[in-house]
Amino acid sequence: MPQPKKEREKFLYLYGPVPSRRLGLSLGIDIVPHKNCSYDCIYCQLGRTGYKTTSRKEYTPVRGILEEIKTAVANKQRIEYITFSGSGEPTLHSGIGRLIDGVKNITSIPTAVLTNGSLLHHPDVRNDLVHANVVLPTLCTVNQEMFIKIHRSAPQLDIMEIVRGYIAFRRMFKGLIWLELMIIKGINDKPHHMTEMISVIEEIAPDKIHLNTVARPPSEEYAKPVTAEVLESIKAILGSRCEIIAEFKPTEKGRGDGETSESILSIIQRRPVTIEDLIEVTGLTRSEITERIEQLIKEGTVISSIHGNRRYYRT
Repeated sequence: MPQPKKEREKFLYLYGPVPSRRLGLSLGIDIVPHKNCSYDCIYCQLGRTGYKTTSRKEYTPVRGILEEIKTAVANKQRIEYITFSGSGEPTLHSGIGRLIDGVKNITSIPTAVLTNGSLLHHPDVRNDLVHANVVLPTLCTVNQEMFIKIHRSAPQLDIMEIVRGYIAFRRMFKGLIWLELMIIKGINDKPHHMTEMISVIEEIAPDKIHLNTVARPPSEEYAKPVTAEVLESIKAILGSRCEIIAEFKPTEKGRGDGETSESILSIIQRRPVTIEDLIEVTGLTRSEITERIEQLIKEGTVISSIHGNRRYYRT
């Protein structure tokens, strides 16, 4: 007699595992409210920043988050990284250091922090991230005027002070730093923009340099992606540590058991996704995904849009 399917856990702070081009199947941890950030980036796939701040506090309860992580790990899903990212800047959470240490007491799954890097010039933030396995900060420019144009940052932030924070962190951090360069058409995509950053990147000494462009629908329509040829030319300038971030290719199919429209919606709420993304992370067929997406659209909870000749679904 077949066993009934186990009801999927409902989490307040976790989502996924979701497909990540850099981290494989990533269990995301959302530790600050939606779009609480120190930046309001023109390329952000989550839309405009609702609350721009550099003030750190315990936005969400450390104990509650760790309890959810225990439950998620016990479910025996395939998880390649536990990732602090979500819908705002994770280093704004004053308890992120306790959370990273807490994860290590629960599981051997490595931890990653996706951060805009804007607070790494603060010693307390550097100390909080020191026990992560991988930190993935962003660098788009070393020019203050262009920094403001791209990130529309909180007014007190200065790009060179932020860069000095990156360098100081590198000196104390024993894990991996994967530095992301977000390249935007007509803004920071010329060879001289890269040569301006080479000496700074050498001082930061990242283990990898990840070249990215505006792959998903951005906050501002004028933030356009560059071509593969442009990324290849930039890669040639930046050298052997540099790689172009490829589309996600999972090492193992996700399991379809227990997947519902609700769980699919929880993924879409975090970022715009394609049907292919959902197929990879859920293991469901195209027709099963399409059926659920169509129902969510009818309910008015999901909309679709075209970006770069691909259809994305978002809330």
